Amino acid sequence: MTLNDLFNTIEARKSADPSSSWTAQLLAKGPEKCAEKFGEEAIEAIIEAVKGDKAALTSEAADVMYHLMVMLTARDVHLDDVVAELARRQTQSGLAEKANR
Repeated sequence: MTLNDLFNTIEARKSADPSSSWTAQLLAKGPEKCAEKFGEEAIEAIIEAVKGDKAALTSEAADVMYHLMVMLTARDVHLDDVVAELARRQTQSGLAEKANR
């Protein structure tokens, strides 16, 4: 499964019955809850990164990526738009990009 496949599945769950899937339940709770859940998962990933547990960090990173895509879907931001922004940023150095913010 690619990130695009996962994103498409998440998008499809937006109109699904919340009793049919965890993703549909989360999306039904609204963007704020989706953002809160993303934040929780990001903190868990940070903790595992600090601990140095590679397997746990890998698992938490997968959770972070999933919940990021749920949060994007909740706010109607498509993964392609994020990828396009990353591509745009590749045209300049990271230092120059940060200076232009």
